[in-house]
Parts: sequence; C-alpha cells; structure tokens
Amino acid sequence: MASFRSLTSLSILLGLVLADCECGYSITTKPGEREYVFTDLLETDFIHLDITDGTPQYGKYGWAPQEFNMSSDAARGPYGESFSPRNVISNNIADAQIFQGSGSKGGDAGLDLVVKSEVRDGMVSGADIATTTLQYYHGTFRAGIKVTDVPGTCSAFFWYMNDTQEIDMEFLSSEFNKTNSTFPVNLVLQSKESKDAGFDASKTDGFKKINLPFDPTAAFHEYRIDFLPGRVLFYADAELLAEMNGAGVPSTPGNLQLSHWSNGNAGWSRGPPAQDATTTVSYVKAYFNSSLEARQHDYSARCRDLTAVCAVPDRNATFFFTDMQNMAPNQTDYRGHGDNNNGWTWRRPWSPLFVATTLSACAWLVVL
Repeated sequence: MASFRSLTSLSILLGLVLADCECGYSITTKPGEREYVFTDLLETDFIHLDITDGTPQYGKYGWAPQEFNMSSDAARGPYGESFSPRNVISNNIADAQIFQGSGSKGGDAGLDLVVKSEVRDGMVSGADIATTTLQYYHGTFRAGIKVTDVPGTCSAFFWYMNDTQEIDMEFLSSEFNKTNSTFPVNLVLQSKESKDAGFDASKTDGFKKINLPFDPTAAFHEYRIDFLPGRVLFYADAELLAEMNGAGVPSTPGNLQLSHWSNGNAGWSRGPPAQDATTTVSYVKAYFNSSLEARQHDYSARCRDLTAVCAVPDRNATFFFTDMQNMAPNQTDYRGHGDNNNGWTWRRPWSPLFVATTLSACAWLVVL
C-alpha cells in the first residue's frame, strides 16, 4: 500500500506539478514561518542568453543595457558617471548543458558589467542593466554574481522605483581584504529619511554592513532580496543576512537593476579603478506579484486550483522553471521574447537529475 501511495504521488507530481505552476511560486523566509506565494516570474540565464545581440527590439529579453550620464554633483562624487551599453558584454557558453567555465570571450561565462579605468571628460564609464517594466512589486529577487576584485568600484544588485524607494545590495571592492577575510556587503534602504540625511543611509535604520563568510570575488554566489509587505530580507547563498522593517520599506512597484560604477567618492566607491574592472552575473530569478492589470487578469484566469503552487528552490543555479514543459502562459522566460512572451520557446532535454530536482522543488501548498 505504501508503495502504491508513493507511485500515485509520483504520478500526480509528474502529471500535474511538472505541467503547471499556474497559481504561483512560493517561498518561506525563515523556518516555521508562513509561505509567501507570488504570481509571476522572470528567469534569465545570462550564461546562455546574449542580451547584446543587436536586436532592434528594445527589451526583447525583458532587460536592456542603460545609457545615461550623471554629473559629479548628481553622482555625489568628484567624478561623474557615464553608463554605456558598450560596457555590458554577453560572454556566453554555446552548449546549453554547461553552466560553468569560460565564455566565448574568455573569462567566466555570464554577463560582464565593466567599469573603465580611464576618466573621460570628468566621468568614469560604467555599466547598468534594468528590467524594461516597473511591474515588480512584492517578490523574491535572486542573482548569481561574481564580484570584481579590482579596488575602486561599486557592484550593485537592487530593486528601484526612485531615490527614496530603493532596496540595495552593494559591494565596495575597496572594502575587501583577503588577508583578514573581510568581505562586507552593504544592505541599504534608500528612503525619505536617507534623503533628508543627504542620501547617507548609514545614518538611518535602513543600513547594515554585514561581513560575508566567503570571498565574493573568488566564485559566483547567490544574493537575494525578499521584498515583502512591511519588511525586506537580505540573503547570501540562502543564509539570512538581515531583516529591515519600518517606514523605509518601499510601498510601490519598481524594476530590477544590476550596475557597476565608480565616481571617486572616498566614502563609498572610491576609485576610479587602476585597471578595467569586471563584475559578472550568471542569472537573475525573480518571482513576484505584478502590478500590471493584464498580468493580474491572466493570473486570475489561469489559477483555478489554489493548491497548484511550486516551491522556489534555494541555491540551485541551474534550475529554471522555464525548463518545465507546459508551463503557465504569459510569463517571461530567459530564452523568450521579453514581457510580451505568451509561451515557452526553449528548453533543455529532460534528464533523471532534472526530474529529481524538480520533484524536490515543487510542492502543493494551500494559500491562506
């Protein structure tokens, strides 16, 4: 009987859970806490996706390299900042089954964000990419990042609406010290309070400097922001670093960004770097509630059984719900066609390991 029940459960999981996550994606922030369920996803595999392929369609893949300048006054440093798409470089692996190793341009595969050492016209040239919509409300946002070891830059993974509604994880390479294993990450809520303090969040409750238990320049690690009602939680490799609450928690939807910059500010990025500096991103996985009415309508139309929810796995760089067959429509896949994609356009072949991983990652949950 036990064997029959196991086989029945397996067939249900393969036939239903692997077919659909139409009622969303769930996380648990801490052991013993309730599940949070999110309606939409964006998954981007930068190891295999070239977002710099010259397509004339803006935001074809849900992301776009940014191009803009900031004066030294606006940047709050002795140098201005110049963000150029030329500093955003897709360095891919052709074989879709391989997730580690050198890319076609040499060095670690992924999306390279480069800060130039040369100062031109009083500006340091850096890199920034952003999602092309401002629909990302409460959710869990994760990125695989290998941070530069060249002193004098700031590498950032952040959620952004404006300068007083912002959630940051920032790495200042000049703060790293391999000799004594000091590798801090700066966790920041930019808020009205930080604006009143001259945008110095360290003078508010929305700032914490946490020393990482590993060298972020030696390998890729997953950094995660859980933006929830009234609270923000920060993680590294699925380990909770800090939680922030209060008025500094954003109250609107926004977008996701990754940037790498320097402006010579002695109290922050320092620099400019003595040589070109590269921070590399391997993936971004976002599971969120969309603020777009069309997305909300699609969710209501497809979610008929509130128990049809898939749990988001932790620390699994090669797992993408995108790979699952017959996924819920109108999501943004990492090989698809941006926010207008109505289906899944690319998958890797199934394997026993993938099936086992998927089974462990999917669960039936009752949304209360």
